[in-house]
Amino acid sequence: MVLRILAVLGATLLAPPAFAEHAPQKSAAVEQPQLSPTFYDVEIVARYPHDRGAFTQGLLWHDGSLYESTGRIGASTIRKVDLASGEVIADRNIPADQFGEGLALWNDELVSLTWMDGEVHRWRLEDLSPIRSDDGYPYEGWGLTNFEDALVASDGSDKLRFLDPQDYGVRRTISVTIDGRPVSRLNELELVDGVILANVWMTGFVVGIDPDTGIVRKVIDLRQLEGADTVDGNAVLNGIAWDSEDRRLFVTGKLWPWLYEIRLVERKAER
Repeated sequence: MVLRILAVLGATLLAPPAFAEHAPQKSAAVEQPQLSPTFYDVEIVARYPHDRGAFTQGLLWHDGSLYESTGRIGASTIRKVDLASGEVIADRNIPADQFGEGLALWNDELVSLTWMDGEVHRWRLEDLSPIRSDDGYPYEGWGLTNFEDALVASDGSDKLRFLDPQDYGVRRTISVTIDGRPVSRLNELELVDGVILANVWMTGFVVGIDPDTGIVRKVIDLRQLEGADTVDGNAVLNGIAWDSEDRRLFVTGKLWPWLYEIRLVERKAER
């Protein structure tokens, strides 16, 4: 079963990256009962314009609008975006010497990570004005979402940390695995129907993770989507947003000119 999964995902999924702007940590597999994931292809429901200059790091949907965090030194922002036009309705700059990363909604505040700066920012949802910034976050900041009474953060390894939403203390940590093997490069996160979806950086795949065990229950193949028209090797799939009211799933990527609404289609079992 492991060989079949690796053949579908590609060898790079479980291997350390050879280049680019992130360097994930090594980790060991956690021994626990495993179930093989269900594989999905996607059907494109709609395609919307997306700012091709946005180096997308975090994406979420709330109350009729998209909220997005972008990265890179000197270009990192928090922004509110109109879905239909891709127009930026409002935005705020993250400090110019910081590399913006994941974004999550907590009550009426947006929480954003920075990559290697050790700083977490909070923003008012209504106008994106800054509330406070907290330094001393001890991990690389990659993706961020929420689950029950915690924020959930990735750092590019196979680990997800469940954080206190006020002081960012670690309540618990899970290791993400497929058939007992760790899956690293976990990046942007989104909670969908009790499952944590995670972009696997530098691949065209999203995995669906059981938040209690870390076991991958879903593997979503997004390689068919038209990505960025650039030679920038970092312009990869990254960005997941879930509209729970209308049950719409959106994905995009760094520097992509398009944002997609997609529907999952279960892949037929191999014979």
